[in-house]
Amino acid sequence: MASLLLSPNKPINATPPLLLQCLSPRHNLNKTKILIFPSKPYTSPKPETTTKCSSSSLSLKVQLDHENIEPQTLVFLEDDHRPLHEIWKEIQGLNNWEGLLDPTLNSHLRQEIIRYGEFAQACYDSFDFDPHSKYCGTCKYQGARFFENLDMADRGYQISRYLYATSNINLPNFFQKSKLGSVWSRHANWMGFVAVATDPYQIKRLGRRDIVIAWRGTVTYLEWIYDLKDILHPAQFRNDPSIKIESGFYDLYTKKEDECRFCSFSAREQLLAEVKRLRELYQGEEISITITGHSLGAALAILSAYDIAEMGLNIVHEGHHELESTKIPITVYSFSGPRVGNLRFKERCDKLGVKVLRVVNVHDKVPRVPGIITNEKFRFQKYIEDTIAFPWSYAHVGVELELDHNQSPFLKPTNDFGCAHNLEAHLHLVDGYHGKGQKFCLVTKRDIALVNKSCDFLRAEYGVPPHWRQDENKGMVRSKDGRWVLPERPKVEAHPPDTAHHLQQVLNMCSTQLEAP
Repeated sequence: MASLLLSPNKPINATPPLLLQCLSPRHNLNKTKILIFPSKPYTSPKPETTTKCSSSSLSLKVQLDHENIEPQTLVFLEDDHRPLHEIWKEIQGLNNWEGLLDPTLNSHLRQEIIRYGEFAQACYDSFDFDPHSKYCGTCKYQGARFFENLDMADRGYQISRYLYATSNINLPNFFQKSKLGSVWSRHANWMGFVAVATDPYQIKRLGRRDIVIAWRGTVTYLEWIYDLKDILHPAQFRNDPSIKIESGFYDLYTKKEDECRFCSFSAREQLLAEVKRLRELYQGEEISITITGHSLGAALAILSAYDIAEMGLNIVHEGHHELESTKIPITVYSFSGPRVGNLRFKERCDKLGVKVLRVVNVHDKVPRVPGIITNEKFRFQKYIEDTIAFPWSYAHVGVELELDHNQSPFLKPTNDFGCAHNLEAHLHLVDGYHGKGQKFCLVTKRDIALVNKSCDFLRAEYGVPPHWRQDENKGMVRSKDGRWVLPERPKVEAHPPDTAHHLQQVLNMCSTQLEAP
């Protein structure tokens, strides 16, 4: 049993160390985490009276004002002590996360959700949003030092390539453009990256070589959702016109700009070529493809996962016979993502074995669109799509992990929809989630100050300023003559020189599959 609830009739007056001494003879603390919660919700928690719990330490970090807090509830949460390398396929959604979300959130799954969420957050932290910079719309860091600059060098991954998209499409509120005359590109925006697990220790811990694809969303505002026209466009990745996706997402993923060296290949072409290259490079190894994104980036994550599977890039033939093949698992960790396509799109993703875990906040607007009128909750959706080809019918893909920011005692009430949509807030909620109906308590050592990195969501008594993350001096440095200047950034490679070669191989492979009986 994952959890055992004990509700004492009297307040616990003993100090936490004495409490540990009393309980340790009967419970193996190497296997059990002891979390202490107030029996009533916090109304205005003070920093010095906050319950803190850590799954990465055997010590119990509890600071409670026993005079102000009501009788306690003790919850004993047992970690999943199976090593990750033995169960990674299950954690990646092999069984659609059955039994891993409820009645309690599996400890490995919690860590993996947060870990992949941090890859998505890295897209925001490295993106140049400054309209007064000529580098606005690009990544601030070179690929070789990307994770080092973000204090993520210990993740054991290396950047394989960056992804770009043309901004000349009908999503004007999504793209960032410089107000200056001389800019790095007039047509392109940096959209994310492909990275590969390269550290031997991490590969052993994970149980495979992981290819991660992270897509950028929008961190500060939600105006882009009003650009969505709810118009469905045939995906055209296969000969099935009934599979449709939202037209704005389709354009963002497939359009290119011949005049721009960063957009001479579409985001789709860049990604498919790179996945093909990496699959060949690590042929014979156990591989996984994990795609993550937040907001509009979550839509691109699901769309690209479907595309990779539809094109058969995750199928590895081990012999000359078609039956002698294996599938590379494709998993999507989606954060606060909108609906992407129609019901046929959802059904096709399921049939292809694309696994999607959608992390959402019940107070967030974005997961409710598009498809406000007709969606997966509508009883007759399939009939409407099949019979009259209703053009505004959308369906979410995958399994949903529903969170509620009102459950966190660290967050203040707010009418700011940007706070409810914020990625760092979602990761904070995952950290404290223990299952439906369970009390909120942080498990990892993740700093709550991260919540206010790009919003104003923490209660004032924690003393964390809102929107605190910014580059020192906005990137300005002092030159040798004492003047403050914005230094030139090294030129980045638009596309690896073998992109066209690998893309042609993908197209040839797809044509062969279509011609096969």
